[in-house]
Amino acid sequence: MILYIAEKPSLGRALAEALPKPHKKQDGCIHLANGDVVSWCIGHLLEQAEPDAYDDAYKKWRLEHLPITPDVWKLIPKTQTRKQLTVLRKLVKESTQIVHVGDPDREGQLLVDEVINYFKVSARKKKTVQRCLINDLNLPAVTRALNTLRSNKEFIPLSTSALARSRADWLYGMNMTRLCTIQGSKAGYNGVLSVGRVQTPLLGLVVTRDLEIENFISKDYYQVWAHLTTSQNETFKAKWLPSETCLPYQDDEGRVLSRSLAENVARRIKGQPATVLSCLQKRKQQPAPLPYNLSSLQIDAAKRFTMSAKQVLDTCQSLYEKHKLITYPRSDCRFLPTEHLKQANAVTSAISFVCNKLSTSVSEADLSLVSKTWNDKKIEAHHAIIPTARKLDATRLNPFEANIYELIARQYLIQFYPAYQFEEKQITLEIAGGHFIAKAKQPLEPGWKKLFEKKSDSKKNNLNSDGNLELQDSELQKSLPSLSKGDVLTCEDASLLDKQTTPPKYFTDATLLAAMTGIGRYVKKPEIRKILRETDGLGTEATRAGIIELLFNRQYLKRQGKQIVSTLIGRKLISSLPETATLPDMTAQWESQLSAISQSQMSYQDFMSGLLGRLNELIPLVDSGEFSALKGEGERKTFKKKKYNKKKTKK
Repeated sequence: MILYIAEKPSLGRALAEALPKPHKKQDGCIHLANGDVVSWCIGHLLEQAEPDAYDDAYKKWRLEHLPITPDVWKLIPKTQTRKQLTVLRKLVKESTQIVHVGDPDREGQLLVDEVINYFKVSARKKKTVQRCLINDLNLPAVTRALNTLRSNKEFIPLSTSALARSRADWLYGMNMTRLCTIQGSKAGYNGVLSVGRVQTPLLGLVVTRDLEIENFISKDYYQVWAHLTTSQNETFKAKWLPSETCLPYQDDEGRVLSRSLAENVARRIKGQPATVLSCLQKRKQQPAPLPYNLSSLQIDAAKRFTMSAKQVLDTCQSLYEKHKLITYPRSDCRFLPTEHLKQANAVTSAISFVCNKLSTSVSEADLSLVSKTWNDKKIEAHHAIIPTARKLDATRLNPFEANIYELIARQYLIQFYPAYQFEEKQITLEIAGGHFIAKAKQPLEPGWKKLFEKKSDSKKNNLNSDGNLELQDSELQKSLPSLSKGDVLTCEDASLLDKQTTPPKYFTDATLLAAMTGIGRYVKKPEIRKILRETDGLGTEATRAGIIELLFNRQYLKRQGKQIVSTLIGRKLISSLPETATLPDMTAQWESQLSAISQSQMSYQDFMSGLLGRLNELIPLVDSGEFSALKGEGERKTFKKKKYNKKKTKK
């Protein structure tokens, strides 16, 4: 008997539809006509045991116990899903072959693997376990996945990486939370101080940003613009480029802080000849941005629809499981397999049916174009989030679902549009011994950007290189005259612009997610920044939304309109902790190492020994005196005494 183990019931039902009928449904499984069985987990059926499962002494939180580091790790059944675990235990024992049908990601791999290991499946049977990777719950896609089973052994590194992540979170979170709660209690804090490997550095980012804004002191700075006229009476402006002699009057970003210096330059260039030093003109093109992974979709949806990361994830899950309109949403990949090109006609036809707004865009798409997104070498367990070939009446979608589907569909369609073409021109001039520069960017062919030319998207905005909206560069001019080196113009006038430096902006859902995915920008140590690649970040595609919500639930963060700001307790917690626990450097490096484990570039043992070493270094640095700022904060939980009915016994 072949036993198919899916990650969740919805996946199990979709799987069964592609297998022999008639079906016989029983508690926790579906029996197939050929004697095989489909069953499922309900998320993680097992969880890491609490410290007291290793030693009763750990029921009391004491400093002398730390760090708690299990020699042999224990998993225990979750109470609410124990019944399903019992169903699987019986089926695993009866099976002759197991097919692993967890979601196509790190957690999905571990989730089923840990159940198989928990039941102590024989080494012989474990070697024959096959892996089924399903990215689309529609029948044709599930059938294709069943016809392309792979050995589960290929995915051992992926499972090992997820296991390391799970144990790292337990080790760091359990020990640091106990430590900080004990020390906080000594300092007068009431309650638990939750600290985590990812959540605390993320909170640290928000606190640091909030303090930067509050402590920001605005500075005046000045720009000089030359108003130029050619011999053909064409006019344009050029911005002054301060020379090295002006450095004492500039800040770190090259802004001129001396008004008298700027006034002197403006006065000197009026009515003077301007000689062209260089004139550069280039025709450029910008290919379509890649389809979405979860984070890029969450960032875009936050910008356009003010949706939180959790709202986007929940909406995607509904589009995937309930409506079957998109592929697997918890993806960290932005590429597509070349085999999928065969489905382009069916997918675009479905887009036109489901989203009437994009019907014209579908008709104008060139399906013969092959963008850089089609790359088999970039595909691991899953691919980018795209629409499926399913046609569904759009009235069945709520507004959130319709908006997210449209985003995903548009990002897929632009793969079949030509590159955006534009011309860049730059003129450098000399006026009265000073250098000035003028820049222009002129669109030539809209290409894929044609799909974003909507009134709702305009509002003085352009699309950046990733298809996201950004404000137009105020220093770019629409056009510049055709000039040659050595041409002499006249500086008819000069304008002095008074400007002020502005503080950084508060985090929003979009920018906080962007910070998590591009954490290298916030890492202080250059040597660690070099290690991190663009795709490394804090948390995973599947966990980032939950981590942000966790900080809100623990009242470390709060919302002020679209802004995300730290609370008093959140700030005081960060100020109480050693700096290394609040910076993303250490955690970002761990995330990079976890990624390396999944690619067989690092061992589990090396990662865990490094983590334990850092934990042992950190624990002595957490002193109760540092938590004095939290005195009187928090709420101590009170428990009602249970009432017991005393039964009379006969003597």
